[in-house]
Amino acid sequence: MRWSGRQASQVITDVDVALVGGGGAASLLLAALGRAGVDGLRVAIVDPVHKRGQDRTWAFWGEPGTFLDPLLSASWDEVDVVTPARRRVLRLAPLRYAMLRSAPLYELAGDAEKRLDAVRVTAPAGAVEDDGERVTVTSPDGVPLVRAAWVLDSRPRKPERPGLTTWLQHFRGWWLESDRPTFEPGRAVLMDFRTPQPERGISFGYVLPVSDRFALIEYTEFSPATLSGAAYDAALRTYAGLLGLDLGALRVREVEEGVIPMTDGPFVPRPSPRVVRLGTAGGATRPSTGYTFSAMARQADDIARALADGRPPVPAPPYPARHLWMDAVQLRALDRGLTDGVAFFDRLFDRNPADRVLRFLDGTTTWREDLMLMASSPTLPMTRAAFEHAMHRVRRF
Repeated sequence: MRWSGRQASQVITDVDVALVGGGGAASLLLAALGRAGVDGLRVAIVDPVHKRGQDRTWAFWGEPGTFLDPLLSASWDEVDVVTPARRRVLRLAPLRYAMLRSAPLYELAGDAEKRLDAVRVTAPAGAVEDDGERVTVTSPDGVPLVRAAWVLDSRPRKPERPGLTTWLQHFRGWWLESDRPTFEPGRAVLMDFRTPQPERGISFGYVLPVSDRFALIEYTEFSPATLSGAAYDAALRTYAGLLGLDLGALRVREVEEGVIPMTDGPFVPRPSPRVVRLGTAGGATRPSTGYTFSAMARQADDIARALADGRPPVPAPPYPARHLWMDAVQLRALDRGLTDGVAFFDRLFDRNPADRVLRFLDGTTTWREDLMLMASSPTLPMTRAAFEHAMHRVRRF
């Protein structure tokens, strides 16, 4: 069924599960529900925009052989991490680095939506009111849109309270096309720290080649504030020069940009008994890097399995509590200038196998591996940062 926002405001839809927001988190969940073969589940999607086409790119690592494989634009078994001093080639086995563009995921989610015979309410959502038995989703002006047993809300929101450190992962990328072979499709650049470093923060470029004639190059900063559009473009031109690219011979086919929070401020994944938050709002964004996709995928799989088994659709925490503490300490050390960001990441990859570092960033390492990662970090700066973080928590409580 498809209802416009005006029609939905006249008839209140009653369902088992309402998805509020229709981006990556909701699309992954719809795809997971389709794979789980859930029968008889009444689903509604409340979002003012029906996502289609290419509006963003996700890059992530994980083991091959998942449902995402046919959707990928490219994947790589090895990647480069580059500093002014050297180029390190990381062999990722048993993992791989992968690129997923949004269009095939939205299409897969749309197919699942049709199989579920889901109701789509094309209207902006306002309040989510939970009485303990049912949840009502209203429009911004208070008109009821949907009632549901459970609401899964993926709309972006700020942490419940400010953290000690609040940074942003912010970026702009160009999809470049050439008439002749220009890129190396067999190898991606994960982080290239030869970019000019900001006074407070870390910058790097990266390259994701789809073919020898088509690639995404991107400039990224981890820092407290975003840049102007002109500044991002200037940084991209500088990075293209470092790569030896002749921009006069290339065409910019698409532009991508975004801002992702990096903060130790707490997100509340379950604000009321029958409301569950997903994506960044549900804590899926890794505070130390801004990476989100893999945790969103885990949330989607957890929820789909729970619904298929007749259990409450409540996913496991995206990251272990110890990882969030480690992230908070790292952010504090970088923010206070206690450690050099480029040197920190260079040392991390130098003293650990690549798959251990990447699995840590995904939140899947063991206690033993975490201890080894901590041992490879600069001891005195991290100890000072840990003390400052602890004192902040004491003062807050």
